[in-house]
Order: sequence, then C-alpha cells, then structure tokens
Amino acid sequence: MSNLDNKVILTVAPTGAWPTKKETPYVPLQPREIADEIYACWKAGASIAHIHVRDDEDKSSMSFEKFEETVRYIRETDCDIVINLTTSGQLGLDDEARMKHVIELKPDIASYDCGSMNWMHSSVFENSPRFLEKLGLAMQENNVKPEIEIFDAGMIYNALYYLKKGILKAPLHFQFVLGAAGGMDATVENLVFLKSLLPENCTWGALGIGKGHLPIMYAALALGGHVRVGMEDNVFYSKGVLAKSNVEFVERTKRIVKELNKEIASPDEARQILGLK
Repeated sequence: MSNLDNKVILTVAPTGAWPTKKETPYVPLQPREIADEIYACWKAGASIAHIHVRDDEDKSSMSFEKFEETVRYIRETDCDIVINLTTSGQLGLDDEARMKHVIELKPDIASYDCGSMNWMHSSVFENSPRFLEKLGLAMQENNVKPEIEIFDAGMIYNALYYLKKGILKAPLHFQFVLGAAGGMDATVENLVFLKSLLPENCTWGALGIGKGHLPIMYAALALGGHVRVGMEDNVFYSKGVLAKSNVEFVERTKRIVKELNKEIASPDEARQILGLK
C-alpha cells in the first residue's frame, strides 16, 4: 500500500449557482468573501476548492472578471489549495464564455459536465458534443485536468467515447453528482451502479445534494472514493439547522474520515493522486 492509498481528497464547493443570502446568510457570494471562505476551509484541511462566482447582484455568473478576482485573492496568500473552476455556472452562454477563464487563469482542474440534461425540470443544461470537444482539447493545451461530472449513467459512456477519440486523456477523474433534479437520485444503489461502470485506473468522488449529502458521503468513503462538501450542494448542517460556514462541513468530514482510519489528503497529495502537473 502506498502512502496515498489511505488518503481522501476533500473538495469544498462554497458557493455554487443557486443559494442566495435569502436561503442562508452564510453563503459567500462575492470574490473577497469566497476567497476568505476558501482560505478558512484550506486551513481546516480541505484539499480542493470548487469555485463558482456571482455577478454584482449575486446572481449566478460566468464573469471572467469575477473568476480572475477570486483566484487572484487566493493566489496572493500562502494557500496552496487545488483550484477547480466551474465551466457551468450560468445557462445559455456561448462556448467561449464558458472556457475563457480556464484558458487564461489555468486552474489545476475545471469541471467537464459530460452530457446535457433537463435542469430542474425547467431548462436545458446544454453540454453539446461541439462544446465538449472544444473544452477537452483546450484543457489539454493548458494542462488543466477535467473533473468529469456525472449526473446520469450515459455521461460515463460519453466520457469513454471522448477518451477513445483523444478529447480526454487517461487517467480520468470522475465526480458523481447525485440528487440534482433531472439527474439520478442520491441513493447508495445508484452510486454503486455508477461506480461499476468506471474504467480501470481512474479516480472518482461523489456528492449528494440536499438530504442525500451524508448518505452519499458515507457510501463513497466505504467504496474507496473521494468526497465533496459545501453550500453549493447543501446549506443545512443538520435537519432545519443552517451551517454557519463551509468550514463546519470540512471539520465534520475530517472527523468521519478519521473514524474510518483514513486521512484527508493535503493539496499536494491530492495533486499526486490526480496526476496534476
């Protein structure tokens, strides 16, 4: 067993595209507060920060300026957390608007949502073959590792197709996103099924949205996967009780991981596990 076999990558997703100060006053929405929250989560032990940004009215956005400001604040500190930027923070944008920050800011990782779906039963979350091919090649050119986000089983087969085509390169890293309206439900049975479809020599993690948060975390850890927490996916620490900080989720996950005789990976260990340059 290598010294990394017992390490769990802990991603924190502090903001997301949907919660506002109306749902919880504790969600960070603007660059300075997002960066400060990520710094606090890093100090608490988080390995990766998955970053969304908002516009000046706190609405979901893919503003390059907001991404640049947030990343700059993080990089100006001693924080070495792995930076993971979303490519899907706002619906209806052209391909270039979804890629500009990846190409110019060169994060360690960026999301690669491997298929389209009916989002929240009200709109289309479009990830066309054209966009996925452009994005995959742009990530290769800029040494940004795709985090292949899977909302449904067919998206795994899309990823395997793009692997064969050279749009993606092994080893792949998957993130199962369970419980989104329009995608697969956050059940342990669904997680076990999805894991059974993965290719050899890949890495993977999972998250459950809302009430599926803890069951999917426990199951992912039991199955040897990595985990994600944060207000993007769940604003409640327990039933009816709002989390006052994303740090609370990080601290709880550390305790759970320790009880399983595992350890949270440092950012540098996460880079090794994921094969990041």
